[in-house]
Amino acid sequence: MTPTPTATERDASRAPDDGWVPVPVPETGRAPDAGPERSGPERSGPERSGPERSGPERAGIGRTGEERSGPERAGIERTGEERPGPERAGDESAGPERTGDERAGDERAGDEWVADERAGGARSREAGDAGAGGAGGRVGPLLLGVRHHGPGSARGVRAALEAEQPAAVLVEGPAEADALVALAADPGMRPPVALLAHAVDDPGRAAFWPMAEFSPEWVAIRWALERGVAVRFFDLPAAHTLAAADPTWSDEGDEDEVSGSGLRIDPVAELARAAGHEDAERWWEDVVELRGDRDPIAPFEALAEAMGALRETYGHGGHPRDLVREAHMRLRLRAARKEFGDSVAVVCGAWHVPALTRRTTVAADKALLKGLPRTKTELTWVPWTHRRLARRSGYGAGIDAPGWYGHLFAAPDRPVERWMTKVAGLLRAEDHPVSSAHLIEAVRLAETLAALRGRPLPGLDETTDAVRAVLCDGSDVPLALVRDRLVVGDVLGEVPAAAPAVPLQRDLTRRQRTLRLKPEAQERELGLDLRKETDGERSRLLHRLRLLGVHWGEPAAGRAGTGTFRETWRLRWEPELHVQVAEAGVWGTTVEGAATAKAESLALAATALADVTALAEQCLLAGLTDALPVVMRALADRAALDTDVAHLAQALPALARSLRYGDVRGTGTAALGEVAAGLAERICVGLPPACAGLDADAAAQMRDRLDAVHTAIRLLHEDRPDAPAAPDGPEPDAGPALPLAPGLGGRWSGVLRRLAGWDRIPGGLRGRAARLLLDEGRLGEGEAALLMSRALSPGTPPADAAAWIDGFVGGASGGGLLLVHDERLLGLVDAWLTGVPDEAFTDVLPLLRRTFSAYEPGVRRTLGELVARGPRPGGPGPSAPGVPGFAPAPDPARADAVLPLLHLILGTEVTA
Repeated sequence: MTPTPTATERDASRAPDDGWVPVPVPETGRAPDAGPERSGPERSGPERSGPERSGPERAGIGRTGEERSGPERAGIERTGEERPGPERAGDESAGPERTGDERAGDERAGDEWVADERAGGARSREAGDAGAGGAGGRVGPLLLGVRHHGPGSARGVRAALEAEQPAAVLVEGPAEADALVALAADPGMRPPVALLAHAVDDPGRAAFWPMAEFSPEWVAIRWALERGVAVRFFDLPAAHTLAAADPTWSDEGDEDEVSGSGLRIDPVAELARAAGHEDAERWWEDVVELRGDRDPIAPFEALAEAMGALRETYGHGGHPRDLVREAHMRLRLRAARKEFGDSVAVVCGAWHVPALTRRTTVAADKALLKGLPRTKTELTWVPWTHRRLARRSGYGAGIDAPGWYGHLFAAPDRPVERWMTKVAGLLRAEDHPVSSAHLIEAVRLAETLAALRGRPLPGLDETTDAVRAVLCDGSDVPLALVRDRLVVGDVLGEVPAAAPAVPLQRDLTRRQRTLRLKPEAQERELGLDLRKETDGERSRLLHRLRLLGVHWGEPAAGRAGTGTFRETWRLRWEPELHVQVAEAGVWGTTVEGAATAKAESLALAATALADVTALAEQCLLAGLTDALPVVMRALADRAALDTDVAHLAQALPALARSLRYGDVRGTGTAALGEVAAGLAERICVGLPPACAGLDADAAAQMRDRLDAVHTAIRLLHEDRPDAPAAPDGPEPDAGPALPLAPGLGGRWSGVLRRLAGWDRIPGGLRGRAARLLLDEGRLGEGEAALLMSRALSPGTPPADAAAWIDGFVGGASGGGLLLVHDERLLGLVDAWLTGVPDEAFTDVLPLLRRTFSAYEPGVRRTLGELVARGPRPGGPGPSAPGVPGFAPAPDPARADAVLPLLHLILGTEVTA
């Protein structure tokens, strides 16, 4: 291993292979290389979606002597005498600024122009150039063109390296990641992992280079580290890739070479089409991924020759930025050959192999790199997932079946039998009956299908068809489980603690270990009891991360009710969260400190009252007591100046929830209580005038706010009766209401009565106010029937009457059950509905359908039966006085009928 270089060591040949921190970017353009091809398209730019991602170069495996040294591969004709001339730099790479004097000048005489390189090329032509490998006959470096994330390519790379035993290995990846390469040998490093590069001044600009266990690059790195061989990255630095905001730094509008129709090509698809195959993935799997052991070098030579032919036809294939990347690769390759001679192995996308064999000068390559934008970057290793390797996740160089490819790499012998065993284990764990006979028949069917389709071995299509037919009984339901868990998979990699990370990430990692919250790729549900110390800390951590924009966990619907001592979260760790943590690192070095700083900043910048109240709620949920004074000052200022009742109504529910959360979490809420009580009083005064004369859309919005304010005031007033505490601690659901606003409940009931009886209020709001009063027991059944009869009188426009019905019994408020149990109200609705004129019925029908379609199917069926039966002989209404919908006393016979079922459920014996 060589020592970590300093910032002044600019020679590419001295790049380290075992540093712990990223090497500072030198001035020569060898900056960190966060190759766009490994990141998503928006991070890395178009070249990542270039042919090398899906093209044969991923699968590529070799090159012939003609490609390495023959000028016809580069598209130029030149001899030894032509080398000093202007055309010597090649067509697109030399550029118009190259002159003969420059080529023949200092660069030729200096150490960067290597005479051995010229001689080596001539010798390889004379000797027939023994290809990419061969200890005796090969002249020049060993070029192994691969397809990223291909198990066949990975096995081929390992075999070629074992056969050739090079002294150095160059791997496609950001050049400044040399300082991190030694971490790949750490016992704590478990793929899939990815190199992450982000701009220091804007962490949101980031790029990933994922590597799985079956990635050829990962295999080459591990092979070199295990044998003490120098290993380095040699692609374009991330400093240039992440600075791609320059409009000239784009693959759009290529002015030199354009592929055929001007579109970007897929090299694998082109080769498959030339071979007579329509399915490029199946062709690739047949010729590379499922191939057996053979000459380790020949496949690389064949694919390199094919890539050379494609490059001759399509140039850069619609990816002009590849020319810049390849110029940097050639510079790094020259430096490595200067240090190690020809005992250098290169592992890169096969699309680039012809470009690396071209004979260009150092000055020509440097000219392509001159003036590239750059930015300061930081690099580290981060965990990756198989799901993120899948194409459907949006990753540009993804594959369809990372779980299947990982299986092919780990089980080269009897892969079909081993795969079927995995599938059987998964299905059995999910209670699907799978026997040994099923496995035998599934393997036989897969092999038979492969023979019928002319494939060398069963591939993913054959095994999937066999699994569906035999193990899943023809059903796609269990097959979807197999695809999700095995074909794609939820494997999450690990990186050692020694990997560089921003301070915020380190603090988050410590908190995760302390609270036993392990990041997992598979989504899981986490229930928390906030009365327990550990669960309370977990809740605060998750809420702080959400405030920082790190959405590791999302709140999920938990137990119904107004209680706040339970929370339910859905957790899933995604690789992108590392970028979000890096972005949040600008706010502080710890999760609590960063969340506090961001909350204070948001409070000072907020202009809407609802935004400040929501922020106050977030601070209480996250336990950010240090941020509350700043938030409360902003809240008081906005509340004093805001006179819009709609804004006040929108802000009050968050304050009420904050007070309840503060109660269960032990945080001080006295200041919040004063503000909330003031808002509630102002709403009671201003709400009726604000509701008068609203149109249909504004009335619908105000109805939602009316419901939210009603719920909030129920939390604030002190008129509720006390109830016993829960067995293991106080339960907010059953405890007394918060004694913050004496008499508020009575004043709010008066507001609802005014809304229910004022004709200037829209029908939907009047009906909703009447329903809220009825639910609270502040409106008798006779009064409710009177209000309904007035609203549904013949003089009321049908649209307004339908809106009243929707407000009274519509939505998910149990209105259907109210009509089922109180036949008087049902009779009123029925009488009005049958009396609507024909010409008006079509106008009110949409609103009525919306009202009644929200009921449960059983409720709708019961209502239909009641209407079909007609009114009771004594007229519609409750059968006896008492609580609406209930008899004055229980029916013993009907109550006893349920006892056998209860005994069966509870497992108890029926007493005589």
